[in-house]
Amino acid sequence: MTTQTTFLWHFLFLLIFAVWECRAVCVDAISDTEAVLGRTMKLTCVSCMKREEITAQTKVYWYYRPDRDAVRQDIYLYDGIGQDMEGPWKGRLLWHGSKDLQDVSISIVNVTLNDSGLYECVVHRQFSFNSYTPSMEKTVEIELVVREQASEDLTALYSEIMMYVLLVFLTLWLLVEMIYCYRKISKSDEQAQDSPTDYLAIPSENKENPPGPAVTE
Repeated sequence: MTTQTTFLWHFLFLLIFAVWECRAVCVDAISDTEAVLGRTMKLTCVSCMKREEITAQTKVYWYYRPDRDAVRQDIYLYDGIGQDMEGPWKGRLLWHGSKDLQDVSISIVNVTLNDSGLYECVVHRQFSFNSYTPSMEKTVEIELVVREQASEDLTALYSEIMMYVLLVFLTLWLLVEMIYCYRKISKSDEQAQDSPTDYLAIPSENKENPPGPAVTE
């Protein structure tokens, strides 16, 4: 059920992007914060750039802290090439960034209970405008919770129920429209058939009651 709902939301976003194709293509996205033990979890991090900033040099740092009071630990670095650091995540982190480096997400493969905690995505960009080289930095925090089993998503459940209700309503509305159009066309055909019948009935009556002979004086 969750997969179907996710597909529907993705399809809806795709339609919105198609309608707004003249607008900026980068949209800030919020990462999921609940992972399931043993599955793959994507940590979404998006840092949009303006069109004139596309040529910036970008570095992406990913950090982990078991809680907010702990010292953060380097787990991943992207500097043209993805590099996962030594530690429990070694070999379990995959790069999912886009070519323009506006989406700089990563995925955790084979999630464990120890992966719960606070993840930080730090995007550092260095721009170059002739002799002026400004820079910017953006930090995205993701507080991840790992569960042994997927919990029931009430929002997804309500969304799917509303989707099916809307589908049934549209189907009934279409059926009513088809019946209405069919009856309207049938009535028009009947009226079209009645008109020639009435017209042909006039000569028949004249034959039954022929006019008398003309009287001459």
